[in-house]
This record gives sequence, C-alpha cells and structure tokens, in this order.
Amino acid sequence: MRFLPVNFDALLVELSDLDETLALFDALVAEPIPGVEDVIPAARTLLIQFRPSAIERQALVNRIAARDLSHRSVRDERRVEIPVHYTGEDLDEVASLLDISREEVIRRHTGSDYSVAFCGFAPGFAYLTGGAGFQVPRKKTPRTRIPAGAVALAGDFSGVYPQASPGGWQIIGVTPLQMWDLARPEPALLRPGYRVRFIDAGPLPGAGLPPPRHAEHAFTTASDTYLEIITPGLQSVLQDLGRVGQTSQGVAASGALDRSALRAANRAVGNRSDMACVEAVLGGLSFVCHGRAVIAVTGAQTPISITTASGLRWHPRNYQPIELDDGDRVSLGSPKAGLRSYLAIRGGFDVAPVLGSLSTDTLAQVGPPVLAAGDRLPFAAPATGTGVSLDETPAFELPTADDIVTLDVVMGPRSDWFTQDALDRLSSQPWRVTAQSNRVGIRLLGETPLERSQDQELPSEGTSVGSIQVPANGQPVLFLADHPLTGGYPVIAAVATHHLDLAGQIPVNARIRFNPLDRFSEIRPDAEASLSTADTKKPS
Repeated sequence: MRFLPVNFDALLVELSDLDETLALFDALVAEPIPGVEDVIPAARTLLIQFRPSAIERQALVNRIAARDLSHRSVRDERRVEIPVHYTGEDLDEVASLLDISREEVIRRHTGSDYSVAFCGFAPGFAYLTGGAGFQVPRKKTPRTRIPAGAVALAGDFSGVYPQASPGGWQIIGVTPLQMWDLARPEPALLRPGYRVRFIDAGPLPGAGLPPPRHAEHAFTTASDTYLEIITPGLQSVLQDLGRVGQTSQGVAASGALDRSALRAANRAVGNRSDMACVEAVLGGLSFVCHGRAVIAVTGAQTPISITTASGLRWHPRNYQPIELDDGDRVSLGSPKAGLRSYLAIRGGFDVAPVLGSLSTDTLAQVGPPVLAAGDRLPFAAPATGTGVSLDETPAFELPTADDIVTLDVVMGPRSDWFTQDALDRLSSQPWRVTAQSNRVGIRLLGETPLERSQDQELPSEGTSVGSIQVPANGQPVLFLADHPLTGGYPVIAAVATHHLDLAGQIPVNARIRFNPLDRFSEIRPDAEASLSTADTKKPS
C-alpha cells in the first residue's frame, strides 16, 4: 500500500489492483475504524475521510496497513441488460484509437458481460470492468456537459451517465434507461457486483442523443406561512451541512459552500446552526413573506431592501435578525463583495429532506429543486425559548472581482505527476476564476498551463472538496461541494480545510494565488507498528 496526502482530514490509499482495493474496502466496512467518516473506493485507490479530533493521521495509516486483505464479501451478481443506440459523437474517434471499425466497436462492446466494480462520480454512475477489454484515453479537455443516458468509455471502464454532467469520457452511444431514480425502492439501477450486458438497440430516431431530462418539481404548500418567490436570481437553492453516508450510491455530501455564513445566519435568527438556508448567487433573489417571520442574510456583502405592504422601504444590515410582517417584500441586490448569500428563517424551512438532507446537489440532481419564480417555500413555526444573536459577523474579509485571493493548499495526492516547473508555477502564477465556474467547481485559467511529468491515464480515484484537479489541457479545476465523487485527472493539491469557505465566495474574474503549506510527501506506516485487525486502541 501507498498512503498519499489529500488534506488535513483525508488521505488516499493506493493499492496494486482493483481486487486488492475492493478487499481493503470490504475489510474497512466489515470492521470500521473509529474516526473514519467515509471510504470511497475506485479503480486502485480508497479515499479515506476522517476526523482528526478522533484519530491522528499516522495512527490511521498504521491501522489500515495492518488490515488482512485475503477475504472478500459476497456480492449480488444479478444481471441487467442495457439497450444502447450506438450514435455517440465519439464513436468514430474510439474506433480510430482502437484501430478497428465502428461496427467492430459495437460488436465487441455488446459481445460479453461487464461487472460493476464500484459506484462513484455521480449517483447511479457505475464503473464497469471486463467486457470488451477496451483501453481508451479520456478527452484531453473535459466537456462541460455530457447528456443523461450517454454510454461512454474511459481507460478500461465502461459507464452510463445517469444525468447531464461534466465529464471527459468518450461517448459511443445512448440508452433510454434511467440509471438513477429516487422513486424506485433502490434508486440506483446498478450496484457493485451486478453483471451488465449491453444490447444494440439500432439507430436512434432523429439521430444523436435525446434531449436532457428535466425533473418536474416545484415547491407547493397548503401552509399559511411561506415565502413566495418573485425572482430567484441567478441560482437560489436550499443548503444545509450536507448529506452523510451516501457515497456507496455515488451521492456526495454537497452542502453550503460557505458553512461559516450558514451557521451565522441560523444563529442570528435563533435556529440550530446546522439548519437549511437559501443559498443565493450574486443576489437577485426577491420574495414576499406570507405570515410573520424573522430572517437573517449573511455571506456576501449584499444590499437588502424591504418594502412593506403599505409601500414603505427600508434597508437592514447583513448578519442581523430582521423582523418581517405579512406582505413584506424582500430583495437582495448585487453583492459589493463575495458571491453567495445565505437566508435563514426562524423555525427553519418546512421542506421534506431527500436522503436525510435539504441540500441541493446541482451535479447529482439530488435534493430539493432549484428555486423558481412562483414557488411557495414554506417555513415552520419557531421553537419556543430560542433567542436571536446580535453578534454575528463575517468569518473573513470577502473578496471582490478585483482582488487576488490567497488560498492555502496541501500538496498531493498526485503532485509527483507534474514537472517541477508546474509545481513552482502552481504557487507563483495567479489563476483567474472563469465564468464557467459553479457549485461543482471553479474553472481556472492561467497564462501558462501546468505540465505533467507522467502522460499515462490515471485510473479513476476518489476526490474531495477542495481538490485541484488538472485535466490534460493543464488548466486546473478547483472542486467545490457538488464535485463528482471520483475523477480521472490527477489532483496536484487541495485547498486546506480552513480556506474552503473563502473559496466558495470568490467571484468570477478574481484571481487566486495558491500558497503550499508543505511539500508533497508519501505517508509511511510506522516501521515498529505491530497492529492487527483486532487492535482496540481508542482515539483520544
């Protein structure tokens, strides 16, 4: 095993092959290590996320290194057939890369069973091994959008995109099957261990990929107390601290990008600090309050305007509790600094959680829908005995589009895939935030791209919030809360946990300068450690 740094609360365990990786995963699931919060399997690695307050990193490495990998759990091997229209835009390119005809690509792809090795990237996305045994490189520059149902290849894996999302896989076809559906008892169509056979379904009527699927959701309520959305702004979504324990289905945590602002908004109105808020990008949100309420707006330095039912207008401050009467209209202006605002309401929003959370994952399309004009967002009656807070302030100075923002980074896990010039340039060169940035990640542009020292394909491996992934074009992507669980481009470094909230507030056109806190260094188990799986030492 190799142990590679990811962040202060995460490390990557690299193993020799998929079988060994799954054996260690099974061992950690069968006998969990206290302090480990999540384990994300991939082709040859496990991403381990842990609580440093519960277990030190070196102790965790020692205990993982002592695990017995000789036993594997029994997996469900049911067989699923997937019809495919082989009309993908990369089919000819794949045929050329493999030096065979497109008809031969289809014949081999449908000629034998695949096996689901693990799930990741997005809910319902299964990594399929075996089958045709193709070896196909990813796209040099990942697409910003691959449609739902796309059947694609990367490395020695096949997969089907459950919903529209960014990606760098080669598209060879499309299936009408829905890979992920929360209405089903088991939302994911494919699970680890399942066998899959692709079936040639012939030409697709009209050719090409089908139009994107749109979830038909809207907030409705019979309650007398609700916020009537007049304009949602660029994007307004519900967010709490995220959903935990769903990575086995390919579901990431998501959650507020500026957690300090979310907690402050809740404290200002007397809520528990982890309750859901509305996260609004670049202001523009306006609504009418039906019923009486207490709200607070934190995060970005956003002008607040309130117009009463009688026409009076006033402008309260951010980070302070604001009393609303029935009929009051609230509008958020364009931020003077920062990017995202957080709206809390006393008592919380009365919305049903999805997989245990009110967070909206925009990549996975899991959680409450994005707010739209006409929505009625209900709020609950506040609990008695809870007091508001008048002492809330921003946790850091909010950046503007003219600023150069310094973010601390932890080097690794794939720093050794880059030239020394690239490692130096990561910190010496400013990186501009482009307009293609969103909750999935910040797409960066530098004058000189980062050059790799290793050109081979990286097998898919787990990624975490803050990971700085570098595709073949050398322009980094800084992953935020709605990032894919797994990725196939090397991660040169990760934004340190204490700067993640700041990263979520950086506006388009601002520049980022990365400050490495350390040099890349592999973590090794203690030579004298003689631990076993029966070790019962408890963390302090």
